[in-house]
Amino acid sequence: MNWTLEVVVVPVSDVSRANAFYSEQLGFRVDHDTQVSPTSRVVQLTPPGSGCSVVLGNALQQMAAGSLKGLQLVVSDLRIAHAELTRRGVKVSEVSVIGAGGRRTAQDGEALNYVGFIFFSDPDGNAWAVQQIDSRQ
Repeated sequence: MNWTLEVVVVPVSDVSRANAFYSEQLGFRVDHDTQVSPTSRVVQLTPPGSGCSVVLGNALQQMAAGSLKGLQLVVSDLRIAHAELTRRGVKVSEVSVIGAGGRRTAQDGEALNYVGFIFFSDPDGNAWAVQQIDSRQ
């Protein structure tokens, strides 16, 4: 039997603001946007190529807005992802390498498979990492 992770709830304070960030700035596809009641709205979005979606809502979670840390996306080319996020207006860290010596700035042309990362946060402070995996070992 497969056990697939398909949805992660992301706690936000303003669903409209978060929806704009995830759809317009990150490029996530809006799967559905539903006004459940006059005071409750749910938006589900999926990153390009992902089998797992995020759900934003103002009445879904017990977590405080911005309290989710360590969400991680994987891309095949971190430098291209960094350039795209920067072009879309996302405040993103420099490309870093994380290894035995800790975290340092990546050098031009340096191999990033498994060790390359960039970091950003959504408007509420939910923290994301993006890792490069261009070939599986």
